[in-house]
Amino acid sequence: MNRSVIKAYDELANDYAHHVDQRSVYNTEYERPAMIKELPRSVSNLNVLDAGCAAGWYTCELIKQGAIVTATDISQNMVDATKRRVGEKASVVCLDLAEELPFENSSYDLIISSLVLHYLKDWKSTFKEFKRILKPGGKLLFSVHHPSMDVRLSKEVNYFSHELIVDEWTRDGKIIEVPFYRRPMQTILNETLQYFKLEKIIEPQPTEEFKKRDLSGYQKLKKAPHFLIIKASKHG
Repeated sequence: MNRSVIKAYDELANDYAHHVDQRSVYNTEYERPAMIKELPRSVSNLNVLDAGCAAGWYTCELIKQGAIVTATDISQNMVDATKRRVGEKASVVCLDLAEELPFENSSYDLIISSLVLHYLKDWKSTFKEFKRILKPGGKLLFSVHHPSMDVRLSKEVNYFSHELIVDEWTRDGKIIEVPFYRRPMQTILNETLQYFKLEKIIEPQPTEEFKKRDLSGYQKLKKAPHFLIIKASKHG
């Protein structure tokens, strides 16, 4: 599974750096505004982990807001894209979020993970590590595919299944297979609650700029969510 994800995102790195981070309204006018809204009022001097940084949009934004950022991705090409973007302003490392993380206990004030966790089959070991490295009261903010969206791609068409799906994305005339796992809402919430205190669930709304640029997509998102955002914190 990890090799397939790495292969897909190595191929997608250039597209993320030059397309997704600038022109994809599902990112720029849907997921990101909702995520940014849930950041602490000030992240200045906070230690933040960008867990699954892709081409570094969140890393760059957090740096602009004064955070001390560590960024990670499983794809070396994505890591390289982030390094080109932020230079020496953040520590950027290639690692697998499914493995033990090379960070000290209670070392981060905030972990942000944008559209990453659905690539992991098992969240329990990742959440255990996230909890370990978060400071007491530290925040976890993550977004994933909404389970009601994913079920439409399911071969089983079983909302309650925990299922591997291989989606196909077309980029520059090339089809790239992108594997991920879908899981029902109860699994998402219960596995989060096993390690963290749940603070907020957000089913984001598209912005007015989204409406101007993609009316059809806007109308669909106003009727059914595409992504899900979870805000949680570490006990004690």
